This record gives sequence, structure tokens and C-alpha cells, in this order.
Amino acid sequence: MTDAPGAAPDPAPGPGAVLVLGEALIDLVPTAEDAEAHLAQPGGAPANVATGLARLSTPSWFGGALGNDGFARSIERRLVSAGVELGLCARPDLPTALAVADPGPEGTGYHFHLQSTATFQLPRRTDVELFAAVYVGGLAAVVEPSASAVAAAARAAAAGTPLLVVDPNVREDRTLDSESGSGLLRELCELGQVVKASDEDLARLWPGSTPDETCRRLAAGGRLVVLTRGSRGSTAYTGSAEPVSVPAVQVEVVNTIGAGDAFMAAMITWMVSRGVHPGGAREFTPALAEEMLRFASQVAASVVAQAGTEPSLPAHV
Repeated sequence: MTDAPGAAPDPAPGPGAVLVLGEALIDLVPTAEDAEAHLAQPGGAPANVATGLARLSTPSWFGGALGNDGFARSIERRLVSAGVELGLCARPDLPTALAVADPGPEGTGYHFHLQSTATFQLPRRTDVELFAAVYVGGLAAVVEPSASAVAAAARAAAAGTPLLVVDPNVREDRTLDSESGSGLLRELCELGQVVKASDEDLARLWPGSTPDETCRRLAAGGRLVVLTRGSRGSTAYTGSAEPVSVPAVQVEVVNTIGAGDAFMAAMITWMVSRGVHPGGAREFTPALAEEMLRFASQVAASVVAQAGTEPSLPAHV
């Protein structure tokens, strides 16, 4: 981090700070009143995670890129109002990427407009050691030029002291080379000490194995692996112990966009608040895994039960 002469220096990450690497973009979501009309709302899985962390009172630093248009200003207002630090953000003179949401009975699909945008101009990070945890995932993990920056940071984190947390967040409707993107995401999962993935993610990345088989294999390498199944709940795999499952919290479903990112932010908040380190991912007991899953499920439910994507802490925390 460098400062202009006379400028106030950027604040340094404090204890428990989390670096979130990835994209912040705009979701164009059909309105309830008119399916032909779309509401523009800030999104992108990493930006959602960064916002969720800050809303859950975890120091959150967004290492992405924001452009020069009105959409970028809207994204910046959202991040800043949540309490996310933007001192590590790149500011290229380019427009913001768009994701057109297509909600359906099986979930929400997206059609992306990514080319020649600011969103994927991520700078190379050499400061991952300053953070308690580093999160990687989303489109930025597979779209160049950001994919190379994300991979380099992930390799540095995996070789150092931060807790590397990976969410592959696979989408079949991405405008990218599927095999190349899948290879990058598989590498990130192998590097991570903590992996959170949906059953659809794992079926697409390792089609020759069931999601359960893939989770057991990844966990056998010393990782904490969390498998999410939407309304069917979540399961944690910890080494050679039997998996621990927790049902989803039952709420009236208003919105599913951002629920998985809220779950991810809650997992990271729970781990960082308890000082889980890279080696600690190997030491998760079934009881601890269950406690974390229940907390994350409650936070995800706070998003599902409302129209927005901003999570909140459970009332008893």
C-alpha cells in the first residue's frame, strides 16, 4: 500500500481482519410487479461476502476493483455503509460488469456482461500475511485478468499463515471456457484449508464422483469442507470423523439471492472470532462443526426471509 505525499495513510488491517478477493458487480433482477422491468442492485459473491462480514462485525477488506460509472458509485456506497474497508481497491477508468438474474423454481440463473469492465482488473496482492483469513471465489477466480491475481494470492495464503477460505461458486451460465475455469476452481479447492461448496458445485467440478465422495476426499487432506444443499441444510466434513449435518432454518422464503454468501460470511465470522488458524481446520470436532453450521444457517435465513441480501446476527448472539 502506498500513499500520495501529504495523504493520510490507509488504515492497516487489525486483529481478525479478513481479505476478500473477487468481483463487485451489478445484478439486474426482475421486479415482482413487472417481469420485464429489472432492478439494479449491487452484487457479486465476493462483494456480498465482504458486506456480510462487516454487517456481522468482522473487519472486512475488499480487494477488488471499482469502475468509474454510476453503478460503481452505488456499489461503493453499499460497501462503505456496511463498514467494508476499500483501501485496497483498484479504481480503473472502466464501466461495471452486469449480471442479469433469471430466477426460476430451481434457483437463480445469471447471464453475464463482463468484457472490457473494471470489475476484473484486480491488482496483485503481496500483503496476504497481514490478514487472519483470505477468501477467494466467484467469477474473479476464473475470468482474466483477475483469475491470475486470485490464484497468486491464494497460493501465497496457502503457503503462509492466513486461513484460506474457498467458495468455488460454479455457474454453468458463465461466459468462459468451462474446462479452464473448472481447473482453476479445482486448484483453489485443493489449496484451501476451508472449502464451502454446494452439491451442484462439486458435481460440476468432479463429475466422476458424488458430492459426498468429493467432500470426504478433500477433508481427508486436512481441510474443513462444508457442503450446502439449500433448503435441505448443510453438512461439515472434518478429517476422518463422520460428517455432521444441520437442517436449514425454516422461514418463509422471500429471496434466495445472496443466501449462500451470507452463509459463507457467517462461517468466516465464526472461525475468525474463535481464532481458527490453518492448522486448526484439521482440529475441528463434530461438536464445533455443528455449532458453526447452526450459526451460519441462522444468518443465511436472515437473508432468505427478506427482499435484500444484507445478513444479520441471530438474536441470541
